Amino acid sequence: MIYRKYIKRLIDLIFAILALPFVLIICFIFGILIYIEDQGDIFYIAKRRGINGSIFGMYKLRSMKMNAPDIRNEDNSTFSSSNDPRVTKIGRIMRKTSVDELPQIFNILKGDMSWIGPRPNNPSKVYENMTKIEKKRLSIRPGVTGYSQAYFRNSINQDEKLLKDVFYVDNLSLILDIKIIIQTVKSVILQKNINTK
Repeated sequence: MIYRKYIKRLIDLIFAILALPFVLIICFIFGILIYIEDQGDIFYIAKRRGINGSIFGMYKLRSMKMNAPDIRNEDNSTFSSSNDPRVTKIGRIMRKTSVDELPQIFNILKGDMSWIGPRPNNPSKVYENMTKIEKKRLSIRPGVTGYSQAYFRNSINQDEKLLKDVFYVDNLSLILDIKIIIQTVKSVILQKNINTK
């Protein structure tokens, strides 16, 4: 309980502050490459549902073409494919390496997100209409990476992700967070389960 309420947030802030110079340099480099490719916006701000149902703007480096249509899978998850024509050339590189997720460090500093937690969902469903298990998933801050993201990425559907995320909420601990970090690094290096198709 102490880890969940106080220590986790402190660790988030410490590592966000330490990583900030590195993230700013990476964002600057990729920002130039994004702009060179199609002269569009550098960042993409996506509306997401956070802790206790709150809605916030999640920062990402833009990996799709400007004004690309929002395509969804049958379970309302974001469509992801290795040959998605909406994704720019530099966007493919960013997605494979997860560089596009780095600006979420600003969400961590603001308190919208944690380094580790369930990935934030699209706020299409009204919070009051959610089931108990869906609300339980939202009882902690969403993460840049999480249990589902690290171990399964896009290889499982939304219902399975929900169960995995609730497992994380029920078993949240420093040890589990360390395991997720290690698995996330492995997943990024091996580039497994990046796309749904």
